[in-house]
Amino acid sequence: MSPKAKTVYRCTECGADHPKWAGRCETCGAWNCLVEEPVGFAAAPRSGAQRRARGATALGEGGNVAPAPRLREVQGGATERWATGLNEFDFVLGGGLVPGSMVLVGGEPGIGKSTLLLQVAARLEAAGHATLYASGEESPLQVKLRADRLGGAAAEVPLLAETNLETVIATAASRAPSLLVVDSIQTLFTTDLEGAPGNVGQVRECAARLMRFAKESGTAVMVVGHVTKGGGIAGPKTLEHIVDTVLYFEGDPTLDHRVLRATKNRFGSVDEIGVFRMTGEGLEPVANPSELFLGDRDASASGSALTALMEGSRPILLEIQALATKAGFGTPQRVSTGLDNRRLALLLAVLDKRAGLTFAQLDVFVNVVGGMRLQEPAGDLAVAAALASSIHDRALPADVLFLGEVGLGGEVRPVSQAERRIAEAANQGIARVYLAERGLPKRRNPRVQSVGVRTVHDLFARLFA
Repeated sequence: MSPKAKTVYRCTECGADHPKWAGRCETCGAWNCLVEEPVGFAAAPRSGAQRRARGATALGEGGNVAPAPRLREVQGGATERWATGLNEFDFVLGGGLVPGSMVLVGGEPGIGKSTLLLQVAARLEAAGHATLYASGEESPLQVKLRADRLGGAAAEVPLLAETNLETVIATAASRAPSLLVVDSIQTLFTTDLEGAPGNVGQVRECAARLMRFAKESGTAVMVVGHVTKGGGIAGPKTLEHIVDTVLYFEGDPTLDHRVLRATKNRFGSVDEIGVFRMTGEGLEPVANPSELFLGDRDASASGSALTALMEGSRPILLEIQALATKAGFGTPQRVSTGLDNRRLALLLAVLDKRAGLTFAQLDVFVNVVGGMRLQEPAGDLAVAAALASSIHDRALPADVLFLGEVGLGGEVRPVSQAERRIAEAANQGIARVYLAERGLPKRRNPRVQSVGVRTVHDLFARLFA
Protein backbone atom coordinates (compact mmCIF):
# COMPACT_ATOMS: atom_id res chain seq x y z
CA MET A 1 0.00 0.00 0.00
CA SER A 2 1.38 3.35 -0.98
CA PRO A 3 1.97 5.78 1.85
CA LYS A 4 -0.51 8.57 2.34
CA ALA A 5 0.48 11.85 0.73
CA LYS A 6 1.68 14.44 3.20
CA THR A 7 0.02 17.85 3.27
CA VAL A 8 1.07 21.18 4.71
CA TYR A 9 -0.74 24.46 5.14
CA ARG A 10 1.05 27.23 3.28
CA CYS A 11 0.54 30.98 3.73
CA THR A 12 -0.51 32.74 0.52
CA GLU A 13 1.05 36.00 1.75
CA CYS A 14 4.54 35.00 2.83
CA GLY A 15 4.78 31.33 1.77
CA ALA A 16 5.52 29.99 5.27
CA ASP A 17 4.60 26.33 5.94
CA HIS A 18 2.49 25.22 8.91
CA PRO A 19 1.83 21.64 10.08
CA LYS A 20 -1.88 22.34 10.71
CA TRP A 21 -4.47 24.91 9.78
CA ALA A 22 -4.80 28.10 11.81
CA GLY A 23 -6.76 31.29 11.32
CA ARG A 24 -3.61 33.42 11.50
CA CYS A 25 -0.15 32.96 10.03
CA GLU A 26 2.43 33.01 12.82
CA THR A 27 5.14 34.28 10.47
CA CYS A 28 3.56 37.35 8.83
CA GLY A 29 0.44 37.81 10.98
CA ALA A 30 -2.04 37.70 8.06
CA TRP A 31 -5.49 36.24 8.70
CA ASN A 32 -7.32 33.54 6.71
CA CYS A 33 -4.38 32.99 4.38
CA LEU A 34 -3.44 29.32 5.00
CA VAL A 35 -4.31 26.87 2.22
CA GLU A 36 -3.80 23.11 2.20
CA GLU A 37 -1.19 21.90 -0.23
CA PRO A 38 0.12 18.37 -0.86
CA VAL A 39 3.87 17.87 -0.88
CA GLY A 40 6.05 15.23 -2.49
CA PHE A 41 7.72 12.28 -0.80
CA ALA A 42 11.27 13.63 -1.11
CA ALA A 43 13.23 13.75 2.09
CA ALA A 44 12.65 16.96 3.95
CA PRO A 45 15.66 19.25 4.26
CA ARG A 46 17.44 19.28 7.56
CA SER A 47 16.53 22.09 9.90
CA GLY A 48 19.00 24.68 11.09
CA ALA A 49 19.37 22.94 14.45
CA GLN A 50 20.23 19.65 12.76
CA ARG A 51 22.81 21.38 10.55
CA ARG A 52 24.41 23.11 13.54
CA ALA A 53 24.56 19.80 15.40
CA ARG A 54 26.81 18.43 12.64
CA GLY A 55 29.26 21.29 13.00
CA ALA A 56 29.86 24.65 11.33
CA THR A 57 31.21 23.08 8.13
CA ALA A 58 27.87 21.36 7.50
CA LEU A 59 26.14 24.70 6.94
CA GLY A 60 27.79 25.02 3.53
CA GLU A 61 27.27 21.40 2.55
CA GLY A 62 26.57 21.07 -1.17
CA GLY A 63 27.80 24.54 -2.04
CA ASN A 64 30.86 25.83 -3.89
CA VAL A 65 33.17 28.70 -3.08
CA ALA A 66 32.24 31.55 -5.43
CA PRO A 67 34.32 34.63 -6.31
CA ALA A 68 33.25 37.91 -4.67
CA PRO A 69 34.82 40.85 -6.54
CA ARG A 70 34.76 44.35 -5.09
CA LEU A 71 32.17 46.71 -6.47
CA ARG A 72 34.79 48.92 -8.11
CA GLU A 73 35.92 45.89 -10.13
CA VAL A 74 32.46 45.23 -11.57
CA GLN A 75 32.22 46.34 -15.18
CA GLY A 76 29.19 46.91 -17.38
CA GLY A 77 27.52 49.36 -19.71
CA ALA A 78 24.16 51.02 -19.90
CA THR A 79 21.17 48.70 -19.85
CA GLU A 80 19.86 47.99 -23.34
CA ARG A 81 16.15 48.51 -23.89
CA TRP A 82 13.71 47.51 -26.61
CA ALA A 83 11.16 50.17 -27.51
CA THR A 84 7.76 48.59 -28.10
CA GLY A 85 6.26 51.58 -29.90
CA LEU A 86 3.51 51.95 -27.28
CA ASN A 87 4.78 55.21 -25.82
CA GLU A 88 2.80 55.02 -22.57
CA PHE A 89 3.93 51.42 -21.97
CA ASP A 90 7.58 52.32 -22.60
CA PHE A 91 7.24 55.35 -20.32
CA VAL A 92 5.99 53.25 -17.40
CA LEU A 93 8.81 50.74 -17.85
CA GLY A 94 11.37 53.55 -17.86
CA GLY A 95 12.19 53.66 -21.57
CA GLY A 96 11.39 50.21 -22.90
CA LEU A 97 11.66 46.49 -22.20
CA VAL A 98 14.95 45.29 -20.70
CA PRO A 99 16.36 41.99 -22.10
CA GLY A 100 16.47 39.25 -19.50
CA SER A 101 13.91 40.96 -17.26
CA MET A 102 10.67 39.49 -15.91
CA VAL A 103 7.56 41.66 -15.82
CA LEU A 104 4.37 40.78 -13.95
CA VAL A 105 1.15 42.41 -15.20
CA GLY A 106 -1.82 42.22 -12.85
CA GLY A 107 -5.39 43.38 -13.24
CA GLU A 108 -9.02 42.41 -12.89
CA PRO A 109 -10.68 40.11 -15.43
CA GLY A 110 -11.63 41.82 -18.68
CA ILE A 111 -9.53 44.93 -18.07
CA GLY A 112 -7.34 44.29 -21.14
CA LYS A 113 -4.17 42.55 -19.90
CA SER A 114 -4.08 39.98 -22.71
CA THR A 115 -4.83 42.65 -25.31
CA LEU A 116 -1.99 44.83 -24.04
CA LEU A 117 0.59 42.04 -24.05
CA LEU A 118 -0.48 40.80 -27.48
CA GLN A 119 -0.03 44.34 -28.80
CA VAL A 120 3.43 44.52 -27.21
CA ALA A 121 4.38 41.19 -28.78
CA ALA A 122 3.06 42.34 -32.16
CA ARG A 123 5.03 45.59 -32.04
CA LEU A 124 8.27 43.77 -31.17
CA GLU A 125 7.61 41.13 -33.85
CA ALA A 126 7.18 43.89 -36.43
CA ALA A 127 10.42 45.51 -35.22
CA GLY A 128 12.40 42.33 -35.92
CA HIS A 129 12.45 40.81 -32.42
CA ALA A 130 11.28 37.19 -32.24
CA THR A 131 8.42 36.57 -29.81
CA LEU A 132 6.44 33.66 -28.36
CA TYR A 133 2.96 33.91 -26.83
CA ALA A 134 2.13 31.03 -24.45
CA SER A 135 -1.59 30.97 -23.66
CA GLY A 136 -2.92 28.68 -20.96
CA GLU A 137 -6.34 30.28 -20.54
CA GLU A 138 -7.58 30.81 -24.08
CA SER A 139 -7.70 28.47 -27.06
CA PRO A 140 -5.74 29.27 -30.22
CA LEU A 141 -8.99 30.31 -31.93
CA GLN A 142 -9.79 32.83 -29.18
CA VAL A 143 -6.32 34.36 -29.40
CA LYS A 144 -6.59 34.47 -33.21
CA LEU A 145 -9.89 36.37 -33.01
CA ARG A 146 -8.20 38.98 -30.80
CA ALA A 147 -5.26 39.19 -33.18
CA ASP A 148 -7.64 39.71 -36.13
CA ARG A 149 -9.28 42.56 -34.27
CA LEU A 150 -5.92 44.18 -33.51
CA GLY A 151 -4.69 43.74 -37.08
CA GLY A 152 -1.17 44.58 -38.18
CA ALA A 153 1.59 42.23 -37.07
CA ALA A 154 -0.51 40.57 -34.35
CA ALA A 155 -1.27 37.68 -36.72
CA GLU A 156 2.47 37.01 -37.07
CA VAL A 157 3.05 36.31 -33.36
CA PRO A 158 3.83 32.60 -32.74
CA LEU A 159 1.30 31.00 -30.39
CA LEU A 160 1.84 28.13 -27.95
CA ALA A 161 -1.29 26.73 -26.25
CA GLU A 162 0.35 24.95 -23.32
CA THR A 163 0.17 24.90 -19.53
CA ASN A 164 3.09 22.57 -18.74
CA LEU A 165 6.05 24.67 -17.60
CA GLU A 166 8.71 22.28 -18.89
CA THR A 167 7.14 22.33 -22.37
CA VAL A 168 6.90 26.13 -22.38
CA ILE A 169 10.54 26.59 -21.37
CA ALA A 170 11.79 23.90 -23.77
CA THR A 171 9.91 25.47 -26.67
CA ALA A 172 11.17 28.94 -25.77
CA ALA A 173 14.74 27.65 -25.46
CA SER A 174 14.58 26.07 -28.94
CA ARG A 175 13.11 29.19 -30.60
CA ALA A 176 15.24 31.69 -28.61
CA PRO A 177 12.66 34.53 -28.68
CA SER A 178 13.41 38.05 -27.49
CA LEU A 179 10.06 38.13 -25.64
CA LEU A 180 8.11 35.31 -23.98
CA VAL A 181 4.54 36.11 -22.90
CA VAL A 182 2.86 33.75 -20.41
CA ASP A 183 -0.90 34.15 -19.98
CA SER A 184 -1.22 33.41 -17.12
CA ILE A 185 1.12 32.31 -14.33
CA GLN A 186 -1.84 30.76 -12.44
CA THR A 187 -2.44 28.25 -15.27
CA LEU A 188 1.13 26.91 -15.41
CA PHE A 189 2.18 23.78 -13.55
CA THR A 190 5.32 21.73 -13.18
CA THR A 191 5.29 17.95 -12.90
CA ASP A 192 7.97 18.13 -10.21
CA LEU A 193 5.37 19.30 -7.70
CA GLU A 194 2.04 17.83 -6.69
CA GLY A 195 -1.02 20.00 -6.58
CA ALA A 196 -3.27 21.74 -9.05
CA PRO A 197 -2.15 24.74 -11.12
CA GLY A 198 -2.59 28.01 -9.27
CA ASN A 199 -1.75 26.82 -5.77
CA VAL A 200 0.97 28.52 -3.78
CA GLY A 201 3.73 26.02 -4.48
CA GLN A 202 3.06 25.79 -8.22
CA VAL A 203 2.91 29.56 -8.71
CA ARG A 204 6.08 30.16 -6.75
CA GLU A 205 8.07 27.38 -8.44
CA CYS A 206 6.92 28.28 -11.96
CA ALA A 207 7.76 31.95 -11.41
CA ALA A 208 11.21 31.10 -10.05
CA ARG A 209 12.03 28.88 -13.03
CA LEU A 210 10.80 31.46 -15.54
CA MET A 211 12.95 34.07 -13.80
CA ARG A 212 15.98 31.78 -14.02
CA PHE A 213 15.26 31.14 -17.72
CA ALA A 214 15.04 34.89 -18.37
CA LYS A 215 18.36 35.62 -16.69
CA GLU A 216 20.22 32.74 -18.33
CA SER A 217 18.85 33.18 -21.86
CA GLY A 218 18.41 36.96 -22.03
CA THR A 219 14.76 36.54 -23.03
CA ALA A 220 12.39 39.12 -21.58
CA VAL A 221 9.49 37.31 -19.89
CA MET A 222 6.11 38.94 -19.32
CA VAL A 223 3.53 37.05 -17.24
CA VAL A 224 -0.10 37.80 -16.48
CA GLY A 225 -1.28 37.54 -12.87
CA HIS A 226 -4.85 37.35 -11.63
CA VAL A 227 -6.12 39.73 -8.95
CA THR A 228 -7.87 38.69 -5.74
CA LYS A 229 -10.91 40.34 -4.16
CA GLY A 230 -8.61 42.50 -2.08
CA GLY A 231 -6.95 43.92 -5.19
CA GLY A 232 -3.62 42.09 -4.80
CA ILE A 233 -2.11 39.65 -7.26
CA ALA A 234 -3.22 36.10 -6.55
CA GLY A 235 -0.59 33.72 -5.22
CA PRO A 236 2.17 34.13 -2.66
CA LYS A 237 3.62 37.55 -2.00
CA THR A 238 6.99 36.16 -2.99
CA LEU A 239 5.72 36.22 -6.60
CA GLU A 240 6.03 40.01 -6.60
CA HIS A 241 9.44 39.80 -4.91
CA ILE A 242 10.81 37.43 -7.56
CA VAL A 243 10.02 39.51 -10.64
CA ASP A 244 11.84 42.67 -11.73
CA THR A 245 8.78 44.80 -12.49
CA VAL A 246 5.19 44.73 -11.26
CA LEU A 247 2.57 46.55 -13.34
CA TYR A 248 -1.08 46.96 -12.37
CA PHE A 249 -3.59 47.48 -15.17
CA GLU A 250 -6.61 49.18 -13.67
CA GLY A 251 -9.66 51.20 -14.59
CA ASP A 252 -13.43 51.20 -14.60
CA PRO A 253 -14.69 48.58 -17.09
CA THR A 254 -17.57 50.94 -17.95
CA LEU A 255 -15.14 53.63 -19.12
CA ASP A 256 -13.03 53.55 -22.25
CA HIS A 257 -9.68 54.42 -20.65
CA ARG A 258 -7.26 52.26 -18.65
CA VAL A 259 -4.38 53.16 -16.36
CA LEU A 260 -1.13 51.17 -16.25
CA ARG A 261 0.70 51.74 -12.97
CA ALA A 262 4.18 50.56 -11.94
CA THR A 263 4.47 49.58 -8.28
CA LYS A 264 7.91 47.97 -8.58
CA ASN A 265 10.59 48.57 -11.19
CA ARG A 266 14.23 47.58 -10.85
CA PHE A 267 15.08 49.37 -14.09
CA GLY A 268 13.16 52.62 -13.62
CA SER A 269 11.13 54.75 -11.26
CA VAL A 270 8.00 53.49 -9.53
CA ASP A 271 4.55 55.08 -9.33
CA GLU A 272 4.67 56.07 -12.98
CA ILE A 273 1.41 55.69 -14.85
CA GLY A 274 0.45 55.31 -18.48
CA VAL A 275 -3.05 56.01 -19.80
CA PHE A 276 -4.65 54.05 -22.63
CA ARG A 277 -7.96 54.29 -24.42
CA MET A 278 -9.75 51.05 -25.24
CA THR A 279 -10.97 51.00 -28.84
CA GLY A 280 -12.20 48.41 -31.28
CA GLU A 281 -8.65 48.05 -32.64
CA GLY A 282 -7.05 47.61 -29.22
CA LEU A 283 -5.45 49.95 -26.71
CA GLU A 284 -4.30 53.36 -27.88
CA PRO A 285 -1.83 55.40 -25.77
CA VAL A 286 -3.15 58.76 -24.54
CA ALA A 287 -0.42 61.36 -24.86
CA ASN A 288 -2.27 64.01 -22.82
CA PRO A 289 -4.14 62.38 -19.89
CA SER A 290 -5.19 65.75 -18.41
CA GLU A 291 -7.11 66.60 -21.56
CA LEU A 292 -8.81 63.20 -21.44
CA PHE A 293 -9.97 63.56 -17.83
CA LEU A 294 -11.22 67.13 -18.32
CA GLY A 295 -12.85 66.58 -21.71
CA ASP A 296 -16.45 66.22 -20.45
CA ARG A 297 -16.37 68.76 -17.64
CA ASP A 298 -19.41 71.02 -17.13
CA ALA A 299 -17.92 74.20 -15.67
CA SER A 300 -21.35 75.78 -15.13
CA ALA A 301 -22.37 73.27 -12.44
CA SER A 302 -21.64 73.86 -8.76
CA GLY A 303 -19.54 71.42 -6.77
CA SER A 304 -16.76 71.04 -9.36
CA ALA A 305 -13.10 71.90 -8.70
CA LEU A 306 -9.79 71.12 -10.37
CA THR A 307 -6.55 69.88 -8.85
CA ALA A 308 -3.23 68.53 -10.11
CA LEU A 309 -1.80 65.23 -8.88
CA MET A 310 1.72 63.90 -9.34
CA GLU A 311 1.70 60.37 -10.70
CA GLY A 312 5.38 59.51 -10.56
CA SER A 313 7.08 62.28 -12.56
CA ARG A 314 3.93 63.28 -14.47
CA PRO A 315 1.44 65.95 -13.30
CA ILE A 316 -2.18 65.17 -14.22
CA LEU A 317 -5.16 67.50 -13.87
CA LEU A 318 -8.28 65.94 -12.36
CA GLU A 319 -11.80 67.12 -11.64
CA ILE A 320 -13.25 66.71 -8.14
CA GLN A 321 -17.04 66.64 -7.94
CA ALA A 322 -18.95 67.13 -4.68
CA LEU A 323 -22.65 67.15 -3.89
CA ALA A 324 -24.15 68.15 -0.55
CA THR A 325 -27.91 67.72 -0.36
CA LYS A 326 -30.57 67.38 2.32
CA ALA A 327 -30.55 63.95 3.93
CA GLY A 328 -33.55 61.84 3.06
CA PHE A 329 -33.10 59.50 6.02
CA GLY A 330 -32.24 59.90 9.66
CA THR A 331 -28.50 59.31 9.29
CA PRO A 332 -26.73 61.38 6.59
CA GLN A 333 -24.69 59.44 4.05
CA ARG A 334 -20.99 59.89 3.36
CA VAL A 335 -20.14 58.37 -0.01
CA SER A 336 -16.82 58.87 -1.80
CA THR A 337 -15.43 57.38 -5.01
CA GLY A 338 -11.68 57.72 -5.50
CA LEU A 339 -11.18 59.34 -2.08
CA ASP A 340 -10.60 57.61 1.25
CA ASN A 341 -13.71 57.83 3.44
CA ARG A 342 -11.64 58.72 6.50
CA ARG A 343 -10.03 61.60 4.62
CA LEU A 344 -13.47 62.86 3.64
CA ALA A 345 -14.66 62.67 7.25
CA LEU A 346 -11.60 64.66 8.35
CA LEU A 347 -12.22 67.40 5.77
CA LEU A 348 -15.90 67.66 6.72
CA ALA A 349 -14.97 68.09 10.38
CA VAL A 350 -12.42 70.80 9.51
CA LEU A 351 -14.93 72.71 7.34
CA ASP A 352 -17.52 72.52 10.11
CA LYS A 353 -15.16 73.72 12.85
CA ARG A 354 -12.94 76.18 10.98
CA ALA A 355 -15.07 77.49 8.12
CA GLY A 356 -18.61 77.40 9.55
CA LEU A 357 -19.97 74.96 6.95
CA THR A 358 -22.12 72.36 8.67
CA PHE A 359 -22.89 69.01 7.07
CA ALA A 360 -24.72 67.43 10.02
CA GLN A 361 -28.06 67.19 8.18
CA LEU A 362 -26.68 66.74 4.66
CA ASP A 363 -25.80 63.76 2.51
CA VAL A 364 -22.31 64.23 1.07
CA PHE A 365 -21.09 62.61 -2.14
CA VAL A 366 -17.56 63.10 -3.52
CA ASN A 367 -16.31 61.68 -6.81
CA VAL A 368 -12.89 61.80 -8.49
CA VAL A 369 -13.75 61.85 -12.19
CA GLY A 370 -12.27 59.27 -14.52
CA GLY A 371 -11.87 56.42 -12.05
CA MET A 372 -8.65 57.87 -10.63
CA ARG A 373 -7.77 57.77 -6.93
CA LEU A 374 -6.83 60.79 -4.83
CA GLN A 375 -3.93 59.26 -2.90
CA GLU A 376 -1.94 62.37 -1.97
CA PRO A 377 -3.14 65.24 0.25
CA ALA A 378 -2.49 67.82 -2.48
CA GLY A 379 -6.13 67.50 -3.53
CA ASP A 380 -7.56 68.44 -0.11
CA LEU A 381 -8.07 72.09 -1.09
CA ALA A 382 -9.95 71.10 -4.25
CA VAL A 383 -12.24 68.79 -2.26
CA ALA A 384 -12.93 71.58 0.24
CA ALA A 385 -13.63 74.08 -2.55
CA ALA A 386 -15.98 71.64 -4.31
CA LEU A 387 -17.90 71.01 -1.07
CA ALA A 388 -18.21 74.75 -0.37
CA SER A 389 -19.33 75.34 -3.94
CA SER A 390 -22.09 72.77 -3.52
CA ILE A 391 -23.18 74.25 -0.19
CA HIS A 392 -23.44 77.77 -1.65
CA ASP A 393 -24.72 76.36 -4.99
CA ARG A 394 -22.33 78.66 -6.85
CA ALA A 395 -20.11 77.38 -9.64
CA LEU A 396 -16.39 77.98 -9.37
CA PRO A 397 -14.55 79.68 -12.25
CA ALA A 398 -13.65 77.21 -14.99
CA ASP A 399 -10.01 78.35 -15.21
CA VAL A 400 -9.11 77.98 -11.51
CA LEU A 401 -6.96 75.24 -9.94
CA PHE A 402 -6.61 74.33 -6.23
CA LEU A 403 -3.42 72.93 -4.70
CA GLY A 404 -2.86 72.34 -1.02
CA GLU A 405 -3.14 70.05 1.98
CA VAL A 406 -5.71 71.05 4.61
CA GLY A 407 -4.64 70.65 8.24
CA LEU A 408 -6.82 70.12 11.31
CA GLY A 409 -6.54 73.79 12.15
CA GLY A 410 -7.94 74.77 8.77
CA GLU A 411 -4.52 75.91 7.56
CA VAL A 412 -3.45 75.28 3.96
CA ARG A 413 -0.09 73.55 3.69
CA PRO A 414 2.22 73.60 0.65
CA VAL A 415 2.64 70.64 -1.70
CA SER A 416 5.70 69.30 -3.46
CA GLN A 417 6.63 70.07 -7.08
CA ALA A 418 4.19 72.97 -7.28
CA GLU A 419 6.01 74.49 -10.27
CA ARG A 420 5.53 71.37 -12.38
CA ARG A 421 1.85 71.18 -11.46
CA ILE A 422 1.33 74.84 -12.35
CA ALA A 423 3.15 74.38 -15.66
CA GLU A 424 0.77 71.54 -16.59
CA ALA A 425 -2.17 73.70 -15.53
CA ALA A 426 -0.96 76.49 -17.81
CA ASN A 427 -0.84 74.06 -20.72
CA GLN A 428 -4.50 73.23 -20.10
CA GLY A 429 -5.61 76.87 -20.08
CA ILE A 430 -5.73 77.46 -16.31
CA ALA A 431 -5.40 81.17 -15.48
CA ARG A 432 -5.34 81.16 -11.65
CA VAL A 433 -4.05 78.76 -8.99
CA TYR A 434 -4.91 78.91 -5.28
CA LEU A 435 -2.24 77.34 -3.09
CA ALA A 436 -0.58 77.73 0.30
CA GLU A 437 0.92 81.10 1.01
CA ARG A 438 4.18 79.47 2.09
CA GLY A 439 4.21 77.34 -1.06
CA LEU A 440 4.20 80.11 -3.65
CA PRO A 441 6.80 79.20 -6.30
CA LYS A 442 9.89 81.38 -6.49
CA ARG A 443 9.74 81.43 -10.27
CA ARG A 444 6.26 82.56 -11.24
CA ASN A 445 4.69 81.24 -14.42
CA PRO A 446 3.75 84.29 -16.52
CA ARG A 447 0.66 82.52 -17.89
CA VAL A 448 -0.82 81.67 -14.47
CA GLN A 449 -1.68 83.90 -11.52
CA SER A 450 -0.61 82.23 -8.26
CA VAL A 451 -2.73 83.28 -5.26
CA GLY A 452 -1.58 82.35 -1.77
CA VAL A 453 -4.09 81.56 0.99
CA ARG A 454 -3.41 80.76 4.63
CA THR A 455 -6.63 78.99 5.68
CA VAL A 456 -9.73 77.52 4.07
CA HIS A 457 -11.68 80.44 5.57
CA ASP A 458 -9.49 82.86 3.60
CA LEU A 459 -10.07 80.82 0.43
CA PHE A 460 -13.85 80.87 0.82
CA ALA A 461 -13.80 84.59 1.52
CA ARG A 462 -12.08 85.12 -1.85
CA LEU A 463 -14.33 82.72 -3.75
CA PHE A 464 -17.74 83.56 -2.31
CA ALA A 465 -17.38 87.17 -1.14
